[in-house]
Amino acid sequence: MVIQQNYSLKKHNTFGFDVFADYFAAPTSVAEICELLSDVRYKNIPRLIIGQGSNLLFCENFCGIVIAPQLMNIEKIREDDEYVYLKVGAGVVWDDFVDYAVNNNWGGVENLSLIPGCVGASPVQNIGAYGVEVKDTICEVEYIEIATCQQKNISNSACEFGYRDSIFKRDWRNKTIVTHVVFRLNKNPKLCTHYGTIEDELKNYPSKTITSVRQAVIAIRQKKLPNPLEIGNAGSFFKNPVVSKQQADAILARDAKMQTYPIDEKCVKLPAARLIELAGWKGKRVENVGVHEQQALVLVNYGQGTGKEILDLAKNIQQSVHEKFEINLEMEVNIVSSF
Repeated sequence: MVIQQNYSLKKHNTFGFDVFADYFAAPTSVAEICELLSDVRYKNIPRLIIGQGSNLLFCENFCGIVIAPQLMNIEKIREDDEYVYLKVGAGVVWDDFVDYAVNNNWGGVENLSLIPGCVGASPVQNIGAYGVEVKDTICEVEYIEIATCQQKNISNSACEFGYRDSIFKRDWRNKTIVTHVVFRLNKNPKLCTHYGTIEDELKNYPSKTITSVRQAVIAIRQKKLPNPLEIGNAGSFFKNPVVSKQQADAILARDAKMQTYPIDEKCVKLPAARLIELAGWKGKRVENVGVHEQQALVLVNYGQGTGKEILDLAKNIQQSVHEKFEINLEMEVNIVSSF
């Protein structure tokens, strides 16, 4: 395994910031990860575990070692009349896995099409879109405990999944490395098409199948979200806030177009994009960075921006939304910064 020094991370973050890591490694097996963790040269320096960098904001160079696991296997480990169980390597590109599942007519992840990133990041963030969360298909997660280099696994129920949240993101942050995820997919797919504009988009297809749902989701995302290859961004920068029904009703009285998504009897989820738009930020540019003109949840780098500029923009948006609605927007993107 080659350890590279003074390594540019430009191709490892979708904002396209040309920041550098002191060291960079891309282990291709569990054994190589353990070998790296045991190496005395890198034991006492900061570590950062990344996938494709689609949910990272680098505000400066990283003084330590960046580890990008490249475990690339997809293995069917068992099946029954209703389900198939797949063990998938952390380095597999998420949308490649979705495409693989859909091509085999195994349902459960088609609504998560075109989400950027790797399989290893999916349980950390509990990625979700269009009424589906990845937690609903995960059986267990295999990981390495960094302190001991031991290989372990954890069941779905123990992962403490929440909205864009898990034990890996909180209590075990920087303490584990996900190596594989075991998914349970349905051999008799049950479609979820009620969320957003999927039903309208499906009118363009001859039938409703997991293939047409995947195609519809891709079409919707391509219309709404900018391609990171064309303009630097990390997708949705903020989480959709959960507020009380009373607070939501007060906002609805001011904005009839505000959508609400019930969570339980007392709480609802509001679209952060609409709040940002009402606060006057949609399409606004501040020097080298800005808010996308079609999707207010997306902050963009126009080519010469820095992570610090994006972070300052995000904080100003948070302040504006709080002043207008008394709602605290939480950043979904992981900030890599010492300040």
